[in-house]
Amino acid sequence: MESPGSSPGSAAMMEMAGAPSVSHVFVVFGASGDLAKRKIYPCLWMLYRDGLLPPGTKFIGYARSQLTNEELRERISPFLKVENAEREMVGKFLQICTYMAGSYTDPKPFEKLNAEMGALEEDMAPCGEAANRIFYLALPPQIFMSVTSNVKTNCLSERGYNRVIVEKPFGMDSSSSAVLSNHLSSLFAEEQIYRIDHYLGKEMVQNLLVLRFANTVFTPAWNRTAIQSVMITFKEPFGLRGRASYFHDVGIIRDVMQNHLLQLLCLIAMEKPASVSPDDIRDEKVKVLKCMAPITPEEVVLGQYVGNPEGKGEEATGFRQDPGCPPDSKACTFAQSVCWVRNERWDGVPFILKCGKALDERKAEIRIQFRPVPGDIFGGRCQRNEFVIRVQPKEAVYMKMMVKRPGRDTGMFESEMDLSYQLRYKDITLPDAYEKLIQDVFLGNQMNFVRSDELAEAWRVFTPLLHHIESSQVEPIKYTFGVRGLPEADAISAKVGHHYSGTYKWSHPHL
Repeated sequence: MESPGSSPGSAAMMEMAGAPSVSHVFVVFGASGDLAKRKIYPCLWMLYRDGLLPPGTKFIGYARSQLTNEELRERISPFLKVENAEREMVGKFLQICTYMAGSYTDPKPFEKLNAEMGALEEDMAPCGEAANRIFYLALPPQIFMSVTSNVKTNCLSERGYNRVIVEKPFGMDSSSSAVLSNHLSSLFAEEQIYRIDHYLGKEMVQNLLVLRFANTVFTPAWNRTAIQSVMITFKEPFGLRGRASYFHDVGIIRDVMQNHLLQLLCLIAMEKPASVSPDDIRDEKVKVLKCMAPITPEEVVLGQYVGNPEGKGEEATGFRQDPGCPPDSKACTFAQSVCWVRNERWDGVPFILKCGKALDERKAEIRIQFRPVPGDIFGGRCQRNEFVIRVQPKEAVYMKMMVKRPGRDTGMFESEMDLSYQLRYKDITLPDAYEKLIQDVFLGNQMNFVRSDELAEAWRVFTPLLHHIESSQVEPIKYTFGVRGLPEADAISAKVGHHYSGTYKWSHPHL
């Protein structure tokens, strides 16, 4: 079996890692928060452990909480994956993680932060050599503007690059997103801004470009002539777990559908780019979005989970019983919408986006369903072929097809051609999505980050629907914790041409 080759990004990182006398300071705003301790610092540790960061990189955490360096290290340590042989190395990593408390609006703490970065840079890159700075905003969007203004005024390097990583949500609708985008563009060039959507760092999402454009077998069938529907699904088997107050304001459309699922739609529907350069790829994604009309409420199903009377623990608790949730909240924890891409390739093919909390399983997948076999000679026993890309968990690519039953039986049944990554690539550990994307920021590779015009078009598609839901006070359909989905959603999927037979379930293969 051939081993997959190392990526150009890995080679570039190793080359950069050998560059002498170049300092790198990585600042985490919101360092005392959940995202920082659960995702950002663990991914920085993995990059450090694997030698994928420039030598001498230093990390400064910044937040309003009054913490010492040691208290920060105690907070993040339980979330670092460390083998026994790595205890000494993780100790060295933690020593280069320092902390500073300060206001997000007062300029004086930012002046102090700049002085701290300058002192580190003098140690790493004296004599005026390059000093690069990365600022990660693990913060709510309402704080972005004051922080970025203070960074621009007080914290930029004058002898190296400056890059700003911005977490979603990028606004709440078209107008609020435009305000934020205009503010950022007044401070930084587009090539300095990295709007992070962690789904774009997932292995199977990054594989879409290769699957689509490096395999001739898909070229003649990737269009409305052969494809009946495309369903993109995100499911989780647990509830909000204390995040209901956040979800009450945001809802699952803003949290998952308008960004993660829409990004997958663009990668499935886009035309072949002129090259693999970031802007050529993002140009094609924008073209897809421009061919989409705003989503209509008639093709949308909204739901909110309630506790299962027969369930135990979390399963018995509904969304409105989650701590911090208003008792009359109409926020949606399930949503399905039908999108249409009105161009020559896809006209008439429904793209069904479906996402939900407190359902029956954890799954994110893209399911491309082909049209029925024309001139069927098997008496209607043929089920539609499906090409499935399983994003998580147990990453896989498989083609569902009809085959003859083995042996003397002349009947047929559904089977699959299956590329399951855990089985095929046993010795390869897939990095976390945040790990890949943070590495891309060091490399200056914006391919897997959202561009401003792409963001504006995405909000154009969803804003009218969101305003309708909120102004009309739409009451979501109640569904019981642990169900597969909503019958009302299945009915709309069937109406637009997607067929769910329920006769086949993919099982992860084992040898």
